Amino acid sequence: MHIPEGLLPPLHAAAWTAAAAPFVVHGVRSLTREVRANPEAKLLIGAAGAFCFVLSALKIPSATGTSSHPVGVGLGSVLFRPPVMAVLGTVTLLFQALLLAHGGLSTLGANAFSLAVVGPWVAYGAFRLVRALTARLPEGTSLSLAVFTAAFSASLGTYTVTSLQLALAHPDPEGGVLGAFAKYATVFSVTQVPIAVIEGLVTVVAVRLLTSVNRGDLVRLGVLRPAPAPVPETAPREAADREAGTADTAAAGGDDKEKNA
Repeated sequence: MHIPEGLLPPLHAAAWTAAAAPFVVHGVRSLTREVRANPEAKLLIGAAGAFCFVLSALKIPSATGTSSHPVGVGLGSVLFRPPVMAVLGTVTLLFQALLLAHGGLSTLGANAFSLAVVGPWVAYGAFRLVRALTARLPEGTSLSLAVFTAAFSASLGTYTVTSLQLALAHPDPEGGVLGAFAKYATVFSVTQVPIAVIEGLVTVVAVRLLTSVNRGDLVRLGVLRPAPAPVPETAPREAADREAGTADTAAAGGDDKEKNA
């Protein structure tokens, strides 16, 4: 990832494009609905797209003939769900292929399937799972763990699919597709695991920054849990007044009995 021009056979490239197309079309509809329902979200959507573009443009050459780099889809997946990120990720890949010669046009579908389809769904699933498992922890701790896991998992998930795509296109003469997959995945892991850790930490910092400047939108999007309603200050006072009134009534009742006696 990114798989460059000509590295996949035409039939494979067409098949991966067909596999990615429905997700992108659905994502366009989801993005349109989000913008119409919440026009103020345009700035945040643009920030998620820019985050993906910048991180995924930082490529490190790999021995597989492709490159390793952060994928940058974790942030958008957590904020706007995987369908919207399918569009942002595909647009990112298209501009990188045209402007940076990073990836290719014939392999755009394959790259989109790994980075813009599988990556976001892996990120979102990991985010929701960790949020559920850490529900009893403080909100900041739970959110940071979930965001880190989402970004880290998306990075590894993307490269797992890329390894499979390359293995299917170029099976090992002896080990076949499984042998080639093991080789590609091993070579990628040398650079991708530390990159995924760094990407997770960077994404946590980005979400913390958004939390400090745009908390309301993050609550609306379901990223942050709503703060618990404050307990009215008058409640303890009213309880104390009731207890005092009960005590006074009891004392008055006792005085009346003494007088009658």
